[in-house]
Amino acid sequence: MISANGITFRVGKKALFEDVNIQFTEGNCYGLIGANGTGKSTFLKILSGQLEPTNGNIAITPGQRLSFLEQDHFKYDEFSVLDTVIMGNQRLYDIMKEKDALYAKEDFTDEDGIKAAELENEFANMNGWDAESDAANLLNGLGVEPDYHYSSMKDLPGALKVKVLLARALFGNPDILLLDEPTNHLDLEAIGWLEEFLINFENTVIVVSHDRYFLNKVCTMTADIDYGKIQLYTGNYDFWYESSQLIVRQMKEANRKKEEKIKELKEFIQRFSANASKSKQATSRKRALEKIELDEMKPSSRKYPFIDFRPNREIGNEVLTVTNLSKTIEGVKILDNISFTLNRTDKVALVGPNERAKTVLFQILSGQMEPDSGDYKWGITTTTAYFPKDNTKDFSGDETIVEWLTQYSENKDATYVRGFLGRMLFAGDDGVKKVRVLSGGEKVRVMLSKLMITGANVLLLDEPTDHLDMESITALNNGLIKFPGVLLFSSRDHQIVETTANRIMEIINGKLVDKITTYDAYLDSDEMARESASPIRSARMMRATTEEEHERKENDFLERERTPRGSGQDLL
Repeated sequence: MISANGITFRVGKKALFEDVNIQFTEGNCYGLIGANGTGKSTFLKILSGQLEPTNGNIAITPGQRLSFLEQDHFKYDEFSVLDTVIMGNQRLYDIMKEKDALYAKEDFTDEDGIKAAELENEFANMNGWDAESDAANLLNGLGVEPDYHYSSMKDLPGALKVKVLLARALFGNPDILLLDEPTNHLDLEAIGWLEEFLINFENTVIVVSHDRYFLNKVCTMTADIDYGKIQLYTGNYDFWYESSQLIVRQMKEANRKKEEKIKELKEFIQRFSANASKSKQATSRKRALEKIELDEMKPSSRKYPFIDFRPNREIGNEVLTVTNLSKTIEGVKILDNISFTLNRTDKVALVGPNERAKTVLFQILSGQMEPDSGDYKWGITTTTAYFPKDNTKDFSGDETIVEWLTQYSENKDATYVRGFLGRMLFAGDDGVKKVRVLSGGEKVRVMLSKLMITGANVLLLDEPTDHLDMESITALNNGLIKFPGVLLFSSRDHQIVETTANRIMEIINGKLVDKITTYDAYLDSDEMARESASPIRSARMMRATTEEEHERKENDFLERERTPRGSGQDLL
């Protein structure tokens, strides 16, 4: 168990937390939620000892081990992947290294032998002999293939580093596990594996995440931060939302009844206060009136943007035809003879762990990259708007936000343009900010303003939820559901994919799997689909008796899915 006792934390004169008292008990997974800036990450740092509170203390049950998700992606660059994971249990790692040092000594003494025996005993009690296999299992589960396990951390791409650091936090069955945005930069399949891990985890978990589906799957309790206090609710995120809304409704109803009573008492007092025969009753009602207090109802600090994509032109029947598209980058076949057709009612989600292939396809279809072979053709009624995963180039200039957005608007009136920024919670003065100084979340909100103001009837979105808070993600989700045009998008947010997409595409070894279905149905469709959408697919495939059998299984699956698709076909 871990508890916060009288925690106050001040930044300058501002109190981020004020006298917070809360206990986190064994067997529960707590979702720590709150608007951006309320201090979720700060509170986790206080719990983990990385930050000292202004007042109060953190208490942990004696003998229990706490583990947290490291945010410094370069901290372990000089270590191997497996060593980094095992360092999640620092004492176990230290014993391993101390043993190795003792056995490497040329002048091994009796004292060394005694010390080695003590270390071996402690090592065995900590299941040290299983450390490497346990670490490998975590890495495989998160989609870090065995080829990387003995690599140096500095040689890994950023997405794999995130997975290794997550495996480090999970390693060794910690008693208390603190996870700050563990699903960031994870593909949907790795998130699915993490969900199952946490559902079966028997100790204490406290997690911060903007992924609503994830919180609903794993959390048994919800801790809501608002106005410097933390309120605990039983249940997951959806249960918290319903409970919090119910509490507000109940308070409003109670206040309404109190206001009616106040009005009734005041009318009686006004009518009969001068009446001698009613004076006692009037006095009694005055005392009753003084005792009535309305419940204080602070508005939530949460703010929801308004996202509404309205096409300027209705889309026709011919949207997009892609024919035999291929692309090789640095000797790797990214797209291999891909063909498909988009129809006017399609909302297509690109899923699967191959992030590079998805981004390359978006870049080709948006005209930012040329294919090696093949072609594509947009219909004459289509107007497209592209949301890139990396928007660095878009915001490298010296324009203000209003100036930047105006270039994409047919209506150049500043008030009109500011209206779209206002939808995304940019106040009046924010419009004069330079785009190059915007935070990651602000850039995404400006990009969404751009998509709205262009009035496109086809949206190409490559991970649009990155850097957004939960309120903005919810607003985006609702906006995509209501959008009457055509969507081609990728997202790590399971709920957005499941509630928005009516067609699923996945690129496997350069080939396209294409099904008219929902995401959950796609995952459940057949054994090979589940295998292809699992982060441990590679590990399972490695157990094939021969390399030929591995290739045959993959080709059989792709061949089975490759049926003609024009109006209603499943795969091109």
